[in-house]
Amino acid sequence: MSTSFKSAMDRLKANIRDVPDFPKKGIVFKDITPILSNGQLFGLAVNIFVERYRRKSVEKIVAIDARGFIFGGAVANYLGIGMSIVRKKGKLPYKSHQTDYELEYGKGTLEMHVDGVEKNQRIVIIDDLLATGGTAEAAARLVEKCGGEIVEMAFLVELGFLNGRERLAKYPVFSAISY
Repeated sequence: MSTSFKSAMDRLKANIRDVPDFPKKGIVFKDITPILSNGQLFGLAVNIFVERYRRKSVEKIVAIDARGFIFGGAVANYLGIGMSIVRKKGKLPYKSHQTDYELEYGKGTLEMHVDGVEKNQRIVIIDDLLATGGTAEAAARLVEKCGGEIVEMAFLVELGFLNGRERLAKYPVFSAISY
């Protein structure tokens, strides 16, 4: 890891706020909104992903509802490629694939348009945070239902103590910041 990369990570990590007991008692939420509200920090976070994927022949970003959209859109724009979205059930207007998933404090269903990814298209899945890996694993299943090839799963923050990376073991995983 280069000194400038480590310095960038340290700057970002210093601006992630801990919010105790959110969304429920016993959970310490890692709040990235201080990064989003500062143009330099937000640009730094986006640039980490852009530089990582600039030369990897990525054809589309798949962003996970909702904070993944923030990073996914910016990264896709800089790379000059398209973006597809994975949303919670009932939020997409067109024919969609669905899959159920479990996350650290509940269950749900995710959807992606049936034409969101083309067969053999090279995909990076982006979200803000990797916790237990349930949401990311569900997004990967949706990409695979469409026939896409997952190049990597990318997260700004990883909560390593929740072992999400183990759940995603069959995919390459990148996280900029780990706790």
